[in-house]
Amino acid sequence: MIYTSSTKSVPDHEQMPQHVAIIMDGNGRWATKRFLPRVAGHVKGVDAVRGVVEACIKRGIRYLTLFAFSSENWRRPEEEVSLLMRLFVTALEKEVKKMHENQICLKIVGDLSRFDQHLQEAIRQAEQLTAGNQRLTVTVCANYGGRWDILQAVNKLQSDGVAPALVTEEMLAANLAMAYAPEPDLFIRTGGETRISNFLLWQLAYTELFFTNTFWPDFDGKSLDEAIVSYQSRERRFGRTSAQVSRETDA
Repeated sequence: MIYTSSTKSVPDHEQMPQHVAIIMDGNGRWATKRFLPRVAGHVKGVDAVRGVVEACIKRGIRYLTLFAFSSENWRRPEEEVSLLMRLFVTALEKEVKKMHENQICLKIVGDLSRFDQHLQEAIRQAEQLTAGNQRLTVTVCANYGGRWDILQAVNKLQSDGVAPALVTEEMLAANLAMAYAPEPDLFIRTGGETRISNFLLWQLAYTELFFTNTFWPDFDGKSLDEAIVSYQSRERRFGRTSAQVSRETDA
């Protein structure tokens, strides 16, 4: 695994973000506003995923991480959870071949042990098929929580016999579930909520945050561009002064 911190060097502020992480919120509310069952919003949300993946490819973004199902979402009504699981399987079966043809690498991150065997096998096959693709890495976080991620990294180090006093930030980060990707440059949450909801708690430490009232099913390439323009207008200092940043970027 390769772990790359986004906080080590200051990028050009006009640079396209290389890693975008999104909480896809508002599917249920989108459907409710249209007097549709909540699952209709989730189905429409899959179409939005397809559009944003295409938009990322066109813009040269290398990593896209999507929060699809949190460890807290099991608290939702049983019927909705069941429908979400079936939709997950259907989406994998329908989309993975297209992703492979477009050189997209798909990874599913989270505690997958709670999913039934059919879904686990579909995930395994999808990851195996697309493993060698390098055009865009799409990570879907499913039954994922930031606290779980940190805890499982600590447990890995412990099982490897690393003494707690010897653990460094670099060692812990290298054992996180997404150690293969650089930390996100840009975080987006749709649906009007302004919190990160236990998503990538470690990795978002210096990420630029963007919140929008747009519900996920309505989020498209234009919406992504609005977030990117906001990102590009910011000065990322990582603890430095503006003068230091100016010298580094001019060098």
